[in-house]
Amino acid sequence: MTVFSRTDTSIVSDWWWTVDRWLLMSLALLIGIGIVMTFGASPAIAEKLGLDSFHFVRRQLLFLAVSLVCLFGVSLLPPRQVRRLGVILFLVCLLLLVLTALVGPEAKGARRWLRIGSFTLQASEFMKPAFIIVSAWMFSEARKSPGFPGWKIAIGLYLLVVSLLVIQPDFGQTVLVSVVWSAMFFMAGLPMVWVGAFVAFGLSGIVMAYMFLPHVTSRIDRFLNPESGDTFQVDMAMNAFKSGGLFGRGPGEGAVKKILPDAHTDFIFAVTGEEFGIIICAAIVLLFAVIVIRGMVNLMKERDLFIFLAVSGLLIQLGLQAFINLGVNLAVLPSKGMTLPFISYGGSSLLSLSIGMGMVLALTRRNSRYGQANPATGWRLV
Repeated sequence: MTVFSRTDTSIVSDWWWTVDRWLLMSLALLIGIGIVMTFGASPAIAEKLGLDSFHFVRRQLLFLAVSLVCLFGVSLLPPRQVRRLGVILFLVCLLLLVLTALVGPEAKGARRWLRIGSFTLQASEFMKPAFIIVSAWMFSEARKSPGFPGWKIAIGLYLLVVSLLVIQPDFGQTVLVSVVWSAMFFMAGLPMVWVGAFVAFGLSGIVMAYMFLPHVTSRIDRFLNPESGDTFQVDMAMNAFKSGGLFGRGPGEGAVKKILPDAHTDFIFAVTGEEFGIIICAAIVLLFAVIVIRGMVNLMKERDLFIFLAVSGLLIQLGLQAFINLGVNLAVLPSKGMTLPFISYGGSSLLSLSIGMGMVLALTRRNSRYGQANPATGWRLV
């Protein structure tokens, strides 16, 4: 029995019959796993810091409530409103990134957060979905109107965003933004000579970061030669997977969360492996794959370039961020502080990802009275 009848003309009913429910269900499962793992991994960290055992659990549940409202609200929007939201969010994030560089508290030689009461806001997290939407708009407008300098504007905005990230410095977010933006540029029709130029630019950026950013040098050196420095976190993560085996030691029975300082954030996948085993870890990887592939399949017959580029960029960002986190946990990538989407603890990450996936759900809706895709007629009236 369905919740809404097809004759119901309310906004929520229209959303229910047009949203991709497979995509929605996959996101719900990821969020559910994230709640379970927050309950499992964060109490040990809270006690170590002298806080109440469920300090991080309560905060994450509060973030989750706001995030679900954002995800649902954004998914109701028609494409034009998604674009407007992206532009407004982009402008706000530019201001916040500048404020972060000027007045943000310094931690481990970096300024990446703004403190608002007891909450720390990481503006770069919200910049990612906003920048994807703005870039998709510029690329699509350049194709629609040959005289419009969309590519030049997109390149200028990219250099601005990357500069603000480098100032922090945040090498991981810079790489993530650069790869996603380059992929969108390529799909928008980037000439091959530009492909070569961007590859050279990216490689030179990595070399420069290695030469002039000590923490990047240290992480790459430790990855290439583990004996050259402290590899405690990665070693503990690998031991957690070995200890968990196929089926895990059982909920709450893990030991690594009592040792690793980032067990509830960057290394929550290792905690999952120890307590629930390789099978659940494989299921998490499968869920990410389903979301990305399902979203891309929805674009196979897409005729609107803005929607094609925006959804592709948001899905690539989700998949790449998950890949980086999993790669660090499995010691196949250099150590980098990046959350596992919808599973790691973190308010800024959870909120920004919910906005991004809300945009994906909104842009992939079908047969809506907002004018979205009808399989027989294609996209019109957007």
